Amino acid sequence: MQISEIITPERMLCHVQASSKKRVLEYFSKLLATETSSIGSREIFDALLARERLGSTALGKGVAIPHARVAQCEVTMAAFLQIEQGINYDSLDDEPTDLFFALMVPENSTEEHLNILANIAEMFSDETFRDRLRHEPEPSKKFELLTAWKTT
Repeated sequence: MQISEIITPERMLCHVQASSKKRVLEYFSKLLATETSSIGSREIFDALLARERLGSTALGKGVAIPHARVAQCEVTMAAFLQIEQGINYDSLDDEPTDLFFALMVPENSTEEHLNILANIAEMFSDETFRDRLRHEPEPSKKFELLTAWKTT
C-alpha cells in the first residue's frame, strides 16, 4: 500500500502549536474522525492513547508514528502533523519530536498494519526526506513529498 492511498491533504496540519503528547493525539483524533462516520474522535483518541501506554511510538530524530488498530475502523487511514516546537514524546534519543504520522487501521488488519508501519519508518529514517519535509513551507508540497515517497 502506498502512502497516497491512506492520506489526504485534509488530514494534514502543519506549523501547529502543541505542547504535549495528549494534545498531539487529540489533533490526530479529530483529523482521522473527519472522514469517517463510523468512528468518533473519542474512540480514536482512546485507541491511540492505549497504544502509547504500551510504549512510545517515537522513532527518534524528531519523528513519531502514533498508531492503533480500531474495531469500528473500516479502512486504513493516516494523518500528518508538524508542530512548531518539538515536544517530549518519550523518544529513545531524548530529542524533541516535531514530525508525526498517525495511522489507524481496521482491528483485524495485523499484517497490513505492520507492513505500513515498516514503510513509514523507512521513509522517516531518511535524513534528507525529514529535512525537506521540515523546511518545506507549503503544506501542498509537504503532501507531495509524503505521497511521492516509494518503498525500495
